[in-house]
Amino acid sequence: QVQLVESGGGLVQAGGSLRLSCAASGSIFSINTMGWYRQAPGKQRELVAAITSGGNTNYAVSVKGRFTISRDNAKNTVYLQMNSLKPEDTAVYYCNAEGLYRDFRVFGSWGQGTQVTVSS
Repeated sequence: QVQLVESGGGLVQAGGSLRLSCAASGSIFSINTMGWYRQAPGKQRELVAAITSGGNTNYAVSVKGRFTISRDNAKNTVYLQMNSLKPEDTAVYYCNAEGLYRDFRVFGSWGQGTQVTVSS
């Protein structure tokens, strides 16, 4: 089993910044992709940003240029630096990781979510 523990959410004014962290632990052989998703009330969960073990990144159009995803492979940790936050960024942010267990079975895991609230 793989556990993902998120931190760094909170309340911030529009234009402010927050940094989210997500650390993976458990019976991990390798993690291919780590990413952040978000879900606002009444809306579907959507991809915010993702990063592969090789450093390739993918961003939602709505956050491109404002958010930066990075990871520390040695620590199995992914970060999301969020700048120039807008009220529409308000949501629960979820960490996701996909990779291989030590017995080489594939896993996909989610964190418990962290609330980000941007006030206008």
